[in-house]
Amino acid sequence: MTQPDFIPPKRSSFKQYIAYGMSFISVVLSPQLQANSQCLLQSQINQLQHIENQIALTELDNGLILRQVHRPEQATVSIASQFNVGSRNEPSGQSGYAHLFEHLLFKGSLNAPADSYPRTMSAIGAQFNASTHFDYTNYYATIPAQALALSLFLEADRFINPVLSAETVNNQQGAVLEEMATSIDNQPYIRPAMEFLLSQVKGSPYAHAIIGSKQDVTSATASALQTFHQRYYRPDAMQLSLVGHLEEDSLALVKQHFSGWTSPNIPHDSFEQLSINAKAIQTEIVDERGPWPAILMAWHTVGREHADYEAISLLQGYLFQNLRSALAKQTLASPSHMLSYSIPLTMENHGVTNLVLVPRANTSLNELQKLTDSLFADIMAKGMTEQQLCELKTLALSQQLQQFSHSQTLAKHLSNTANRDKNAPLTQPWQRIQAVLPDDISRVTQAYFFDKTVRVDLLPPWYIRWGKSVLEVLPQGMAETLEGWAL
Repeated sequence: MTQPDFIPPKRSSFKQYIAYGMSFISVVLSPQLQANSQCLLQSQINQLQHIENQIALTELDNGLILRQVHRPEQATVSIASQFNVGSRNEPSGQSGYAHLFEHLLFKGSLNAPADSYPRTMSAIGAQFNASTHFDYTNYYATIPAQALALSLFLEADRFINPVLSAETVNNQQGAVLEEMATSIDNQPYIRPAMEFLLSQVKGSPYAHAIIGSKQDVTSATASALQTFHQRYYRPDAMQLSLVGHLEEDSLALVKQHFSGWTSPNIPHDSFEQLSINAKAIQTEIVDERGPWPAILMAWHTVGREHADYEAISLLQGYLFQNLRSALAKQTLASPSHMLSYSIPLTMENHGVTNLVLVPRANTSLNELQKLTDSLFADIMAKGMTEQQLCELKTLALSQQLQQFSHSQTLAKHLSNTANRDKNAPLTQPWQRIQAVLPDDISRVTQAYFFDKTVRVDLLPPWYIRWGKSVLEVLPQGMAETLEGWAL
């Protein structure tokens, strides 16, 4: 279905478009959202709805989904293109193809050979990059508004007509292997820890690393990569978003460059939610390059299409994700760790919550796990009050609204819209978040976290471990003094 052309407003109010008219009826007037909005500040809800009401949605006849947000006060346009292809689509023997292909799309197409794309984009002052994930690959750029026509021409040409010569493939294989060495193999703990966690989902599409194996990347050929492109780079697997200062011809430009692209007569890959029998597991990794011990803890959760996804997302934020988290509050007076970070892995059919803690001199790894376990036990014993949950939702929405003020972040978010949220990509997910109850938080804690920790002890050489064990039994002040000297 094709929506009317996008015409940026010339006056103070936006003309109502069909694309978000449906969203207005189904979301803004939704009794569920109105009833639940009492928790969140109404001004926040209004801001979210205001942003969504600016989205013009168009679906081209070839299946490409386009979203546009006109921000007339800006001098730039942010472009985000996402394809429904990632490492989970790679068959045996082709691990790393999605990531390798991402590199290749910067290295020549039919009308922009060799390094024409990065040279041209740099010349106009654009900022551009890309990333590959388990489920998708995205490409994004922020350009001067007057360069939109040129940029869309370049984007379409590289997506539709990449030129994959043997020389280019060989060069990018070297670039990927160097990236693999720098970010994984030359870092302490990373390779064995990654392989251990991937082994937890052995036999699933998520069981190999996004960057692939050295053997598969090295053996990739231009012909095999071209076949990969023809199968997965297709308009009906693409979401394109434009956010910024848009002229009246923006939709016409997209149609000019993308509407002639036809989809192959090949069905899309289909996947199911992983079913993981989560249980407590412990292992250790000793790395002679390790500077200090650390503990990695992980919990198998669910994909973003699962009914428990929103409750788990809120729980992750409450436990580990910000300076007001339960972990931060628990250790504010007497920190038990020098460093903590948590970057949950969100996939369509699976999820992993993770936490890395680097202990203080007089704190053992066992004590850190006990600390973490106590956070789960506290939720199980006391639950979460309505007020606590309301504050958690308010904080999460505040953070998202702040992110949406950046056009590039909003464009990437829109291009990553789930199928079920097609017509309401901002407010519909928040309806589900608003529906989360305190009992849901307790339930998902029991189901996915309590007594289900996958623990990996990251251990340095024996002499550092020995010194650390001595520090653990010394008086705290002395241990902290020696810790500062040692580090």
